Amino acid sequence: MHEPITVNVATAARLVGVSRAALYPLVMSGDIPSFKVGRRRLVPVAGLEAWAARAARDEVEHGD
Repeated sequence: MHEPITVNVATAARLVGVSRAALYPLVMSGDIPSFKVGRRRLVPVAGLEAWAARAARDEVEHGD
């Protein structure tokens, strides 16, 4: 069976290890890519992985 290429915000938050409330502002600001289908907001798993890699790299480079 194939892995999904998109997930909802709650699942994206679980994958990253944070609360939905912590992830939702990042999604709404565009830091984490997302799109709507009807009333659902979906997050591409590849975009979530890219965001996590950028965040980790920025942490190492800037110590923020």
